[in-house]
Amino acid sequence: MIDTFLRFDFLQYALYTGMMIGLLAPILGVFLVVRRMSLIADALSHITLSGIALSLLLGKHIGFFAGLNPLYMGMVFSVGGSLMIEQLRRVYTHYKEIAIPIILSAGIGVGVIFISLANGFNNDLFNYLFGSVIAVTYSDFITIAWITVLVIVVLIFFYKELFFLSFDEEQAVISGINRKLVNMVFVVLVALVIAAAMRVVGILLVSALMTLPVAGAMRFAKGFKQLFLYSVILGEIAVIGGLIAAFQFDLAPGGTIVVISILMLLLSIAFGKNKHKRWFRKPQPQA
Repeated sequence: MIDTFLRFDFLQYALYTGMMIGLLAPILGVFLVVRRMSLIADALSHITLSGIALSLLLGKHIGFFAGLNPLYMGMVFSVGGSLMIEQLRRVYTHYKEIAIPIILSAGIGVGVIFISLANGFNNDLFNYLFGSVIAVTYSDFITIAWITVLVIVVLIFFYKELFFLSFDEEQAVISGINRKLVNMVFVVLVALVIAAAMRVVGILLVSALMTLPVAGAMRFAKGFKQLFLYSVILGEIAVIGGLIAAFQFDLAPGGTIVVISILMLLLSIAFGKNKHKRWFRKPQPQA
């Protein structure tokens, strides 16, 4: 396995890219789970599918798009979908959760139209749907590396604001935090990570990598910082183990990663020590 890894560049790109996704997805997933916005990952993954399908469709007729990485169009659609979700959450103030199924439905509908115009599924689209070890290119690796740096830097600057908005939104606003700006920045980061992760995990399974490691970590973590640490550890184990198993046994990497995540979640449920629904303390209001 090591000899094969050193011999083929695409395996190295897949592993390094997977490790970055295994870091980013659980970190953002912690905020999504705590804020009860886990389903936003499903909505954005489906709107990303529309962007990918459109890029592949245009690539059949326009030379520029034929040489363009479909990941970029997927990111445009994903970011646009995230901003639309935030706008709909402001329109439906008392029913904010309705924004997610609206965007999810739009993503599926538009994606199906683009796929039908492209005469159905092709091998490239299947790779985006379910992930592929051999499909990760140098361009994907560089793009995801830049996204990793961007997400980490932004989270460092906005950590305190995201923390207070996650646990006490009203108090955070009273304290002077710009809720609109912080929420917009956060959903854009989620959109970028979802679009980036689909190469390895697949569009249909990317949301699992944002929630399953966090759910498992909740059974052991005694605080918010520990939740980040344990979530990342579980995410990296799932990604690395899933990629190796997928290559060795010729399996779909996305499904393999998710199955490993589910197994770890079941073990955490069986042996986890945290029995309370809310294991964290609500941040105290500042004077």
